[in-house]
Amino acid sequence: MRNQALILLCIVVFGVIGTCHGGSLRKKYYKKTCPDAEEIIKKATEKHVANDPTLPARFLRMHFHDCFVRGCDGSVLLNSTTNNSAEKDAIPNLNLAGFDVIDDIKAEVEKKCPNVVSCADVLALAARDAVSFKFQRPLWEVLTGRRDGRVSRVSEASANLPSPFSNFTTLVRNFANQGLNVHDLVVLSGGHTIGVGHCNAFSNRLYNFTGRGDQDPSLNPTYAAFLKTQCRNLTDNTTFVPMDPGSVFKFDNNYYVTVKQNKGLFQSDAALLTNKGSRNIVNELLDPKKFFTEFAQSMKRMGAINVLTGNEGEIRKQCFVVN
Repeated sequence: MRNQALILLCIVVFGVIGTCHGGSLRKKYYKKTCPDAEEIIKKATEKHVANDPTLPARFLRMHFHDCFVRGCDGSVLLNSTTNNSAEKDAIPNLNLAGFDVIDDIKAEVEKKCPNVVSCADVLALAARDAVSFKFQRPLWEVLTGRRDGRVSRVSEASANLPSPFSNFTTLVRNFANQGLNVHDLVVLSGGHTIGVGHCNAFSNRLYNFTGRGDQDPSLNPTYAAFLKTQCRNLTDNTTFVPMDPGSVFKFDNNYYVTVKQNKGLFQSDAALLTNKGSRNIVNELLDPKKFFTEFAQSMKRMGAINVLTGNEGEIRKQCFVVN
C-alpha cells in the first residue's frame, strides 16, 4: 500500500511515472540527447512489421515478459553466459521470438545516437509501434527514460511470469505482485487477440484436465473438437494455433467475444469467467472503444513497473549483453 501511495504521489506531484528517487519516465525523454530516437525506432519497427506480420504479437509478449521480471529493464533481452542462465532460457520464454529484430532496431538508433537510448525503451516503443502499425496512429503512450538492468535470471522468470495453466486466484496474485489490479489483468489479457499458442500450453484441457484422461468441461465442446484435430496428443510442443480464432493478425477486442463463448485457449483465459468482477469487466470490454481506451491505460501502467531510471542500471550498446 505504501509503494502504491508513493507511485501515486510521483504521478500527482511530478506529472510523471517512475520511481521518485532515481528519476522518472516522461514524454520525449530523449528530446535533447537524441531527438530523432522515437522516429528512428518507429521507422525501423514498421519496416520489419511490413515484412513479418507476426512481430506485433511477438513484441507485445516480449515486452510483457520483460516487465513482469525485475520490471521493464530489458533483462529479457540478455543472453545466458557460462556462469548464468538468463530469463530467455526459462520455459515460459522459450517460444519468445524477434530478439534479432530488436537488436537490429537498437543498432539503427546506435548509428545516430551511440550509448544514449536504452534497450528497455527500444523494446517498449517497438511493442507499441508494431501493434499500432496497421492503425497508422499510436495506440498507447510510451513514456521513456528507462535504464537497462544488468541482471537476468532464469529462476526469476519461472517464478514471476503468469502461467497459461493458472487459475484466477493465482493470476490476481501474479498481477498484484507487479502493482497491477484485476482490471489490468482482464484488459491486458486482451493482448491474446493476436498471436498463437503452442499445443503444450493448453493440450491438458483437451486430454487430461484432472489427470483422468478427461476434457476441461468449461471449454466449448465444438472448439475442443477442432483443437484436437490440430493438437493430436499431450506431448506436441511444436504445433501452434491462433489464440483468438479468426483474429491472429488483427488487434481488436474480439478476444472477449471468444472468451464469452468459452473458447478462451488457455486455462488462464477461461479463468476470467470464474469471478463475478472479472466477468463484468469482460462484458464491458465487448465495447471496442472501451477496450482501446482501457488497454492504452493498462499498457502505460505495465510499462512503468519497477523501472530503473536516473543513474540506475546502464545503457547497453548491444541488447543481448551487459556492457
